[in-house]
Amino acid sequence: MKTVTQYLTLIISMLALSSCKKDGEIQDTRNVLAVSFSILNVGSTPLEAMVDTFRLEIPTGRFDLTRAFPLPAAQRNMKLSITEKATGKPVMEKELKKEDGRADISFFYMNGEIGNVPQVPPVEDGKIKIIYMFRPVKTNYAEPVDIVLGKYYLTPKVFEEITRIKNVKANEFTDPVTISTFTTSGQQYNGQPSAVSFQVYIYKAGTNEFYTQGTGYSWNPTGSTAPKPSSATASSKLYIFSESPGNYMAFTKNFEI
Repeated sequence: MKTVTQYLTLIISMLALSSCKKDGEIQDTRNVLAVSFSILNVGSTPLEAMVDTFRLEIPTGRFDLTRAFPLPAAQRNMKLSITEKATGKPVMEKELKKEDGRADISFFYMNGEIGNVPQVPPVEDGKIKIIYMFRPVKTNYAEPVDIVLGKYYLTPKVFEEITRIKNVKANEFTDPVTISTFTTSGQQYNGQPSAVSFQVYIYKAGTNEFYTQGTGYSWNPTGSTAPKPSSATASSKLYIFSESPGNYMAFTKNFEI
């Protein structure tokens, strides 16, 4: 007499065989619709997604989820609706069809508007790669800026530019910038030993003048810097940062990938 375990094994084997095509490929015979969410929700406004009758909450920050939603027997599509949870303001509506395969829902949401999420480049040995979004929430600076990456030599208090991202617009993602990793010890400036710090300055576009000139805020050579990773370790980062001045201009990292 077969045991319960043997019967279960036989049933599972039969189901597995029935789901295979003759060419050996696996065919999913379930009536489901797969949806992959990759949403960057910046700010303090959670979102809510409805996939047919299924409800999902999308918190602030990064939201990544892939889920299969069961379809009624003869149904082949579902309606996706995303709104602001608190206000009900529509963010996105879309018809999802099973015949189109997995639905990829990817966007960036901030200040009531959606945009594309940039692809963070892969990490490469000996390289630092960064994407920025600058949010001038205190100065409301409206002109383009240059985001400049460089070394600050404590002796003799000199900033040396490595590279810059030109004509950066507020509240928009930059293209990726790449520099080589470097150590902050054992450095020299004009033959003189000096400690070094990794700094990211913000200039008025096309100049070496700090964008804070004329805004009432001062710039500190070592305290006023955009977010950045360690200079000695290979990395690939995306930073969203905003102004958060005190005695001098400083910045808050709002989001990091």
